[in-house]
Parts: sequence; structure tokens; C-alpha cells
Amino acid sequence: MIFTSFMDQALDAARAAEARGEVPVGAVLVSPSGQIVAIDGNRMRERNDPTAHAEILVIRAACATLASTRLPDHDLYVTLEPCAMCAAAIAAARIGRLYYGVSDPKSGGVAHGARVFAHSQAHHAPEVYDGIAATDCAALLQAFFAVRRGT
Repeated sequence: MIFTSFMDQALDAARAAEARGEVPVGAVLVSPSGQIVAIDGNRMRERNDPTAHAEILVIRAACATLASTRLPDHDLYVTLEPCAMCAAAIAAARIGRLYYGVSDPKSGGVAHGARVFAHSQAHHAPEVYDGIAATDCAALLQAFFAVRRGT
């Protein structure tokens, strides 16, 4: 099987989130057959919902579409290392593979911080691949926060 990355689509969703005034994080959930099941970006401000992270939104949409609480063998692409909340949702949904762009030493929950998948209470740990389009993902976030900080 040939690997096809969906990080470009996740970056597009992140740019759309930025255009809405959100922190530019995008996520894409892909079926085992390679079809996009759900794509979205952060919508916390838009929805006044602190749980409206891109990862949570695509997991919710995919579960609704597929009428299932589990997404085995699905791939999740996200531009930023998921936080602990999102990592817990990824584990609960039994997502097969997680691909993320840039690490998040401050708020990440996969390789940093809580390291949710390594915890004994995690019922499932996906395969994790980091650094996918990391330069592009980092540049998008850095530019966003530079404007916010006025630097």
C-alpha cells in the first residue's frame, strides 16, 4: 500500500480556522479505504465551546456519519500535537493511526505533558507519527501568534 498524506488538507482546515479568528489547527479523519470522512478546524471561539478542538470535531462528525463510537483502522491527521483531551478522545474512538505536524511542548498530550497513550488507563494507543509537514504547520502557528503578540 502506498502512503498518502492528508496533511495538506489539514493545513487547509487550519487556515480556514485562522480566517475565522481561531487558533489555526486543522484535522482530517480518513477511512481505511483512504476516503476523507471528516475535516474541520478549531471552532472554540465560534461555538463558545472549549472542547471544539479540530480533533474532537472530526471525531464527532465521523462517529455520527458512521453511526459508531469507534473508528478502528482510521487515520487522523492534525497539524498540532493533540492535547490531553483530544488524545483521550482519540484513544476512546480507537483510531488506528495518528499523524501530527508539529510538537506542542506546552500543551501536547501525546509526546509531552500527560502522554495519554502511555498511561495505564489508556484503553487504546494508536500508532503515532509526528513531524508530518512540521515546517508548514509550525510556520502557520508562529505567524498567527506573532500577530497576536504584536511581534
